[in-house]
Amino acid sequence: MEPLLRVDGLCKRFGGLMALAEVSFDVRPGEILGLIGPNGAGKTTLFNCIAGVYKPTRGDVLFDAGSGPVRMNGMKPEKVTALGVARTFQNIRLFTDLTVLDNVRVGCHCRSRGGFLGAVLRTASQREEERRIVAEAMRWIDFVGLGDVALSGAASLPYGDQRRLEIARALATRPRLIMLDEPAAGMNPQETQMLVDLVYRILDAGVTVVLIEHDMKLVMRICQRLVVLDHGILLAEGPPDVIRRAPEVVEAYLGRGAAHA
Repeated sequence: MEPLLRVDGLCKRFGGLMALAEVSFDVRPGEILGLIGPNGAGKTTLFNCIAGVYKPTRGDVLFDAGSGPVRMNGMKPEKVTALGVARTFQNIRLFTDLTVLDNVRVGCHCRSRGGFLGAVLRTASQREEERRIVAEAMRWIDFVGLGDVALSGAASLPYGDQRRLEIARALATRPRLIMLDEPAAGMNPQETQMLVDLVYRILDAGVTVVLIEHDMKLVMRICQRLVVLDHGILLAEGPPDVIRRAPEVVEAYLGRGAAHA
């Protein structure tokens, strides 16, 4: 199977610091891939290089947008999103002064065709497109289980619901790949279980998932493969059972207790 995403020899340097050094791995269509490693390993930097926030110093990021691999190096974030790559953030980034519905409408607008003039004149085609956007936004809000609070302010939601709202907004861009940066951080066990169920539903909807996560029970439970980074270097790659027992991973990150869990 051809990869959906290929990271090939990726390097990112910040002055004298090499944050990523020759990192290479593939993401296969229809899988949940976990990206793990200690703090400062380069995980979020890697996400930022893929998403267009950072331009790689060297190497390639290739994404299959449906008609063959596209080289995304240095591509602006909005272009990456338009290709079909969405992401959430380690620190929640919502428009807190907007409603749940309006936050998700923002994600839908990346696929809209209406222009400035149509918006000003409120043409029939513009109004029809807005109706479609509202309907699609509501579909994703219902998908993540927030239909009852669609008209509530985003700032009023509990923490776990804000996480799910951010995921709904990302899904509204119609991605083929979604990257989740520590989605379970700060969640209680009930919220974490709801997240697990949501990730499986995302996969069932045809969206491939890559996640950064420090909750090892969650990672070992839902990921088919793991990629381990340490100080910007790819330390190991493989199924969770293999990674759990890899001596170099135990030494650098998991600890001896995890190897026998």
